[in-house]
Formats: sequence, C-alpha cells, structure tokens
Amino acid sequence: MANNRKAQQDQLAKLQISKLNDMQEEALLAISNTENTVLLSPTGTGKTVAFLLPTIANLDTSCSEVQLLILVPSRELAIQIEQVIREMGSGFKANAVYGGRPFSKDKIELAHTPAIVIGTPGRVADHLRRETFSVKNIKTLVLDEFDKSLEIGFEDEMSEIIESLTHIEKRVLTSATQGLKVPDFVGLHHELVIDYLDTKTSNIHIKKVVSPEKDKLNTLVNLLYDIGNKPGIIFCNYKDTIQYVSDYLNTQNISHGCFYGGLEQIDRERALIKFRNGTHQIIIATDLAARGLDIPELNYIIHYQLPIKAEEFIHRNGRTARMHAEGTAYVLQWEDEYLPEFIDTNQVVKLQGNPKKLESNWVTLFISGGRKDKISKGDIAGLLFKQGHLEKHELGIIELKQDCAFVAVPRKKANTVVENTNNLRLKKKKVRIHMI
Repeated sequence: MANNRKAQQDQLAKLQISKLNDMQEEALLAISNTENTVLLSPTGTGKTVAFLLPTIANLDTSCSEVQLLILVPSRELAIQIEQVIREMGSGFKANAVYGGRPFSKDKIELAHTPAIVIGTPGRVADHLRRETFSVKNIKTLVLDEFDKSLEIGFEDEMSEIIESLTHIEKRVLTSATQGLKVPDFVGLHHELVIDYLDTKTSNIHIKKVVSPEKDKLNTLVNLLYDIGNKPGIIFCNYKDTIQYVSDYLNTQNISHGCFYGGLEQIDRERALIKFRNGTHQIIIATDLAARGLDIPELNYIIHYQLPIKAEEFIHRNGRTARMHAEGTAYVLQWEDEYLPEFIDTNQVVKLQGNPKKLESNWVTLFISGGRKDKISKGDIAGLLFKQGHLEKHELGIIELKQDCAFVAVPRKKANTVVENTNNLRLKKKKVRIHMI
C-alpha cells in the first residue's frame, strides 16, 4: 500500500494536483477496499481522478491483457479519460474506443493490447462481438456517468457487455445525479455509497435577465457585452437553436464555438480544443456539454433556452462555480415566458449593453504530426520558440493527439508563425502547420 501511495503521489504531481479533496480521499479508500462502490458527486469535483487512482493501483503489471474497462456515455468523455491516464504516467497503456471514427483505427490501436479500455457502450459491445480483445482478465468495471448512459439509450449494450464479463471483482459507478436507479444486470450487491451531492458549493449566483423579445437574441448580446471577455457556455435545448444563435452572434462579430450531438466528431473535438485553449471564450451547446467534459473553469453559464427538468438546470449550473470557485448562472427569460418552479432567484440584472469587442487574443494552429511520429510537446515548443520566434509567455496550451497536435498562439503573431514553421521537420516528419 505504501508503494501504491507513493506511485499515486507521483501521478498526482504529473497532473499538477497537490492535494486530493475530501471526496477523492474517501473514494480512494473506499474503492481500494470495497467490491462495489457508487460515487455521487457534483460535476467538476474530480471524480475521474477519484476512480482512476485506486483502479490503476489494482492492475497487475505482469498481465498483458485488458484488465480495466471504463464505460462512458460520450466520445468526449472517453477521450478525456484516456488523456488523463496518459498524463498520469502510470505505465499502463490505455485506449479510447468510440463511434464516429473507423473501426479499423480502433483495431490498429488495440493490436498492442492495452491494460485499460475506455469506451462508449455501442462501440465496446461491437468489439466484444468481434472478439477484438479478450475479456477473461477484466476484473474491474467502471461505469462513469452511469445514469447518462441509460438516459441516452445504451441499456441493451451495457447489459450485453456486463453479461460477457464473467470475472469482474470490482465495480465502480459514478454519477452527478441524486436518486440513481441501478438495473439488476449491473450485478451491484452490498455497495458502498459515497454521496457528496448535498455538499454543493454556495458560490454560484443565479440571476435572471428579462428579455422584451421572444427570441432573446438582442438581450443575449447585451448580456455578453456586460459580462465581457470571459469564458462561458450558452445553453440551448436544441441544435437548431444553436445554429440560430450562432448565426446571429456571427453577424455581431462575436467569436464563439458550437457543441452538440449532431456535429461531426472532428468538429466537436476542435470546438472543445479551441475552448480549452482560449481561442473561443464562448461556446453554444446543448445539455451534452453539461456533464463529463474536460473544459476550463467557467465564469458563467447562460440558459438561453430554459431547461425542461430540474436535473438539467442543476447540471448546467454545475459547469460554473466548481471546486469552491465562484460563478454566475444567468436565466434568460422572455417577459411572457413561464419560469419553472425549480428556477428560484430574486436577482434581476439590468443590462447596460454597451457594445465592445469580444475576441480572444489566441488562435489555434493545427500540426500534422503526433505521438505516433514520436513527437512530444517539448518538440513542438522548441520549434515554435526557435523557428516561430515566440517568447515563452506567448506559447499557449498544446494538445498532443495520436496523429496530430493543436497549439494556441497569439492572434497577432499567428500568420508569421505559420510562415516560419510550415513544412519544417519535427523529429523525422515534415509537418504541415495552419490555422483552424
């Protein structure tokens, strides 16, 4: 246990986490010593690290097969968890599998068998039917954001997967929702429930903004002007509304990204990359962005369309005021619009609406080389410092993928950087570099 604890401390250091919070400490202890654990905690409190530390510590270094299976409701969450595991430097190979990309790409990555597979139920079930990897050594099963997987219709696939896992010794379920109902097929017995849902932070301020117009677009823009250049999400109920709002923000020259289920996977990934690195301070999204996404701390969220259920209201609000930080949830209400009872606020914002430029100082560059080309973040930084003539403080966030990379650079220098670095070599590969 002492060695595990030291290894975990090293992993936390690589994640730049100096100390676990109370929920993570309790989860670490419980998952390490209990067969069945249910972890309930609000969005943004660190559940991913809470279940990864003890489940990775439980892996056998001498086993060359898959030992840990993590099922998630969305592609983005699968990618995020894979990235966290990689950054931890645990020494165990992990691969994310999900729909929206060729099955053949999965097979290539799984040819060198990982210890950990993270995936959406549909794609994992497909792999098990085709026997892409063996399940006989899978002893730990994590169902992350379990209720969300059920909500979006993965029950049959999850039942099929769990029925095939005959050697499970440890189950971990996580959720940010109260009143979790666990179907019998999960095989959960004598579970230990860790419930931190009642310890919500009181640092979120809920404020109402009244619109004289039904479409609320002018009121939204005036609110954005009042908020200024700060990171936030505008929530809509439907993808058509997102397009409607996006088109209007474009006419006002307000930079933003979009995120919803109907987008191509590459567009969803790039929208999140640009949001994380500051290229976009605003993202317009459906409730798909309310949970389980690796996005930065937000100053605010806006309910452009009012949520239909109290649960959606809670999850949206949970994207701000995370981990003891402060944040504001703005409820945008047409003056004749019914306000659901679960939205309770007496604070009404009077807008000034003075137009101002809402544009980030960053842009994102695409680099056509990644981990498979033995390229590291250090290699990219070196190229941009030496040939791109960037100063250290001008290098933004670098995200390194299997076959490409993305990096944020100052908008005012982007064209020069591209001119100076495009078609140069990184390691042994000549890379293309351009703005996206």
